[in-house]
Amino acid sequence: MRKPITCVAALAWCASLLTGASDRAIASPCLFEPIGEGRVAGVVDGRSFRLDDGREIRLAGIETDGIDKAALAAMLSGQDVTLRGVDDAPDRYGRQLAFAFLDGSEVPVQSLRLAQGEALVSAETVEKDCATALAAAEAEARRAHKGIWNGSDVIKNAESSGDILAGIGRFTIVEGKVLSVRQAGATTYLNFGRNWTRDFAVTISRRAMPAVGAAGIAPKSLENRKIRICGWVEGRPGPRIDVQGAFADRNPG
Repeated sequence: MRKPITCVAALAWCASLLTGASDRAIASPCLFEPIGEGRVAGVVDGRSFRLDDGREIRLAGIETDGIDKAALAAMLSGQDVTLRGVDDAPDRYGRQLAFAFLDGSEVPVQSLRLAQGEALVSAETVEKDCATALAAAEAEARRAHKGIWNGSDVIKNAESSGDILAGIGRFTIVEGKVLSVRQAGATTYLNFGRNWTRDFAVTISRRAMPAVGAAGIAPKSLENRKIRICGWVEGRPGPRIDVQGAFADRNPG
């Protein structure tokens, strides 16, 4: 059986050509430069916590929209953590975006949460090998039907536009067959239905195309292929996910 191309999210894209091959085993390559450490004083939400020195940390690379914070609190409260990341610049809300490691561990908290089905791989930009490892952790939970994967409604059907539209503004996974790939002006459309104003579509702007090409992804090659895409749902007027970058792992194992 031919192995699939697995594309992991970078801002708004995570697609898998679904041919039935297994995902790569969990790895832990997210060992960026240390950018801090401290003891967890409290958990803010499903992907954010506060250190005893007052800093608020947001876990990079995962989404937990609608997922309870109790599991993160059980894992981190009172624990010493090391923070690693590309830089230590705070986001616009003053939070530090980082990969967190429990004392003595080389596996990020993000991978632990994903492997338990307590999070989804986000559409943020992450280094390729790290993002691939996060996707593998998510795949482990999916195969074992853990956490959120124990339900049947995590992945939305691309043909169910109303169901996807109900999640406007939320991080969503959609699966379906790309019926056509069309370009209109500076935008490339992956159309999952015949009615372009009502059915689900993925959009790729001209500025995002170099990143998609660098990933080895030719949008036209996705025509008549079944893919899985994840990102933030918009309505314009039909449901849309906008791709702003991508990379492809062509050896999912």
